[in-house]
Amino acid sequence: MADFHVQIGDTVTFQKTVGESDIYLFAGITGDLSGNHVNDEYMAKSKYGKRIAHGVLMVGFMSTCSTMMIDKSQARTGPIDETPVSLGYDKIRFLGPVFINDTVKLTYTITEIDPVKRQSKSSIEVKNQHGDLVAVGTHILRWVKNPSVAKAAE
Repeated sequence: MADFHVQIGDTVTFQKTVGESDIYLFAGITGDLSGNHVNDEYMAKSKYGKRIAHGVLMVGFMSTCSTMMIDKSQARTGPIDETPVSLGYDKIRFLGPVFINDTVKLTYTITEIDPVKRQSKSSIEVKNQHGDLVAVGTHILRWVKNPSVAKAAE
């Protein structure tokens, strides 16, 4: 599959310590002000004992990985005549809590390529600093022909 932008097994990683400001900014942007994320007293009484990050914040970090993969592929192949776009995420699961000051490491790996559909699938794992798997998902990335290229082909 050397004629495609990515190859099966291509991997990128992203690592970040989740700060309190990340959670509050995300809550403000999305309007998700659930006590799980912004209320210490409420969460002190829970199984978790303290506030947890939004699961969807981890999906945002997954998106960061897809951008990193696009950048990696373009660095390897040079300018391309297609625009890479996300078709979405499947099988997202939040397997464990992410607390304030946890460091998450995401690993995004190309697992399938469909050169006819011009797309790839990737598996994504999110682990905390203890190596615990806290989230997983699958991402679909498609390369869409640019209009000038499509018209020239007609």
